[in-house]
Amino acid sequence: MLTLKAYAKINLALDVFSKRPDGYHEVAMIMQSVSLADTIVLTEQPASIDLSVTIPGLPADGSNLAYRAAALLAEYAKPGKGVHIHLDKQIPLAAGLAGGSADAAAVLRGLNQLWELNLSVDELSKLAAQLGSDVPFCLYNGTMLATGRGEIVRPLPPLPDCYVILAKPAVAVSTAWVYGRFTANEIRVRPDINAMCENLAQGNLAGVAGRLTNVLESVTISEYPQIAAIKNAMLTYGAMAALMSGSGPTVFGLAGCQRQAEKIAGQLKAQGVPEVFVAKTVSKVE
Repeated sequence: MLTLKAYAKINLALDVFSKRPDGYHEVAMIMQSVSLADTIVLTEQPASIDLSVTIPGLPADGSNLAYRAAALLAEYAKPGKGVHIHLDKQIPLAAGLAGGSADAAAVLRGLNQLWELNLSVDELSKLAAQLGSDVPFCLYNGTMLATGRGEIVRPLPPLPDCYVILAKPAVAVSTAWVYGRFTANEIRVRPDINAMCENLAQGNLAGVAGRLTNVLESVTISEYPQIAAIKNAMLTYGAMAALMSGSGPTVFGLAGCQRQAEKIAGQLKAQGVPEVFVAKTVSKVE
């Protein structure tokens, strides 16, 4: 039996360019793992793969990325073994936090160990890219630059330790819907990826905070204005900076200390935001 954490991610910077022939958009993102995590327990069994989940309504079949990751790895490596996957879900669904991708990556990492496959991280990363654009990042965690459709990743200097407030309004946002409404030539303000990389190299948290930018934010806010309200509330309550993560709807804020982060989270809960979490940055797979 093996127990793993599957960490949520936030986007410190997210830029989107033109649509590719394969239907995906070209992107450039700086991604950061945070300590809000699902827990996955893998138990070896004879050839079958099955999945149990803790949230009613969450699929426990081939439509779940955790299951698909196990099936893909079994097809690729032919271990002659199966697995029972138990998923304790803590990361909100359809939130822009890559919860499903994190689960898939944890299953790949864990089964490589449990099934004694000894596959390289490069091999796992190629399989991860078949499952989703965020899955390769979730294999590594930490702070990384992601390009291509998101599957090409390289490590960056870690974001200085800080606390992250995560707040999700009571809406679920489809990534495909957001990208479908995105028009690259209408974007006026884009993230300065190079400058943020320099800030990271300098260990300059304030510099990173001052450059948080997500070009998808305006698209999602146009349909769900409560996202803007949460972002403004975070800033009013004292967050260093705030931004929508991914395609939304979760908003994250940065705080230098736990006390400040907990205070902001409490004020958001009092305001009626249904899902609010306080997390820390994660610098590596733990």
